[in-house]
Amino acid sequence: MSITAQAPVTRDVRDLLTAEEPVAVTATVQLNNPAIRPAVAESLVLEAVKFEAACAASPAVRLVPSRVVDEGWHALLLHTRIKAHLAARLGYFVHHVPEAPDPGRREAGVLLATQAAIADAGYVPDPKLWGGPSDTSIRVAASCQHSPGDPEGSCTGSGEGDGPSGPN
Repeated sequence: MSITAQAPVTRDVRDLLTAEEPVAVTATVQLNNPAIRPAVAESLVLEAVKFEAACAASPAVRLVPSRVVDEGWHALLLHTRIKAHLAARLGYFVHHVPEAPDPGRREAGVLLATQAAIADAGYVPDPKLWGGPSDTSIRVAASCQHSPGDPEGSCTGSGEGDGPSGPN
């Protein structure tokens, strides 16, 4: 008898979207960040969708986007129909509670935990997009920081969208 290890299943985040949806959200990222290259803007959007999928798959775990992924996530939030369709596909609605940026609130390790949750959900996080708040290798308009989790700042919610709000 032989035992073989199976490779983990890796999902394609584009399967969660129609062909038009990432194009529309990417255009919003580019509008807010005129100097950003189209491929980078699209990567931010796709990483934001992976973030949403991880939040939906791990609702009890505190997850937050990186500063640059937050740019893609905020663009996604502006496209309410796309956001609603994504929530329906994931079976879970991830809420957003805005808060003022405060670098002093940064919770060490949460970005690594978020990347692990993305991997656990079956997606491959792009490590270039998950740098800490001081990483300015990719310049974006977003300057958000994320505070420690509580009922209004954790990645929780319900499929009906009536649960506690998710991270900023």
